[in-house]
Amino acid sequence: MDAKPTNNKRGVAILITLTIITLMIVTTLELNRQARSAVLSAATTRDRITLSQMTSSAVNLAMAILLKDKATSETDSVQEDWADAEKIKAALNSIAFEQGNLTLKISDERGRIQVNALVQYPNVQDFNEPQRFLLDRFLRLALSSIETSEDIDPANTIINSLKDWLDSGDDNAITGLSGAESEYYQDLDPSYNCKNGPITHIGELLMIKGVASELFYGSEDIPALLASITVNGMSEIDPKTIDFEGKININTADLPVLMALLPEESRDLAQAIYDYRIEKTGSVYTHELSGDTWYKNVPGAGDIEIDPDLITTKSDLFRIEAMAALYDMKMNVTAVVKRTTEKESGKYICRVLSWEPK
Repeated sequence: MDAKPTNNKRGVAILITLTIITLMIVTTLELNRQARSAVLSAATTRDRITLSQMTSSAVNLAMAILLKDKATSETDSVQEDWADAEKIKAALNSIAFEQGNLTLKISDERGRIQVNALVQYPNVQDFNEPQRFLLDRFLRLALSSIETSEDIDPANTIINSLKDWLDSGDDNAITGLSGAESEYYQDLDPSYNCKNGPITHIGELLMIKGVASELFYGSEDIPALLASITVNGMSEIDPKTIDFEGKININTADLPVLMALLPEESRDLAQAIYDYRIEKTGSVYTHELSGDTWYKNVPGAGDIEIDPDLITTKSDLFRIEAMAALYDMKMNVTAVVKRTTEKESGKYICRVLSWEPK
């Protein structure tokens, strides 16, 4: 009779012991999980910092290359060290990190069409006619592979709407029959107002009437606005007045932009100009790209004439793309820099206009 209470007590003691052990196991596992999470979080933070340092180092290296180029060359072209992938790769070896991979690309922002130059400054009420013709040729080339209604002129729609987006003080008057002011955008979902000012980010183009994503991003058959157009190129005339010159560096422009610079009947010459710039005799470039009319020396050029208001052979704007990889993590940084002189010393510096990490 006395054995039953003792057995009950033993059973309770075993249950309590098992419960305590279970709690200890659960607590240990949770602490272990938290510890591993903290370690992984610390490692991720460490790797992100390293990636940031890698991309920053690459951008600084690119700026040093551009400043060295400015001291040795009066023109800017695809023949120079900053545009040579192999020389850039060799330069990266000087800042090699113990782990990870780093790549770098420098391109000339002046080789792109400056979209803000479509209007004349400072009053911004009128078209900059040479720029309008340039953009019209580019858009018609790009849109030639996109099916559109016969009743719609998509290039004209984009150009008129773009002017309305850029101009100011006339939000009640659209350009032509196909432009668009705030009244048009207010009927969209979501609604927004016409900016009536310079475009500050390339993505704004997707907000403008007529600019479809297919045209913005491009495809195998469609030159992308994203790759051929820039919002940069502003210069300050005085503290209250800005301007966008809009000249294209014919020494660096890609094929779609070269084609837009030429009259439609001479568009085939663009490939010859492109090839002429990079032609080599052994390891030395064959042709000098100085002077705004060197393109007339290209075989087949004949008496071709490109509007001198549209071209230059110099640049002060560059796009730097740095890409870093470490383990399974990657970081991309795109920086646009401007070579300019420092007021106090008079020395050339690279001023960062934009910095976009991805």
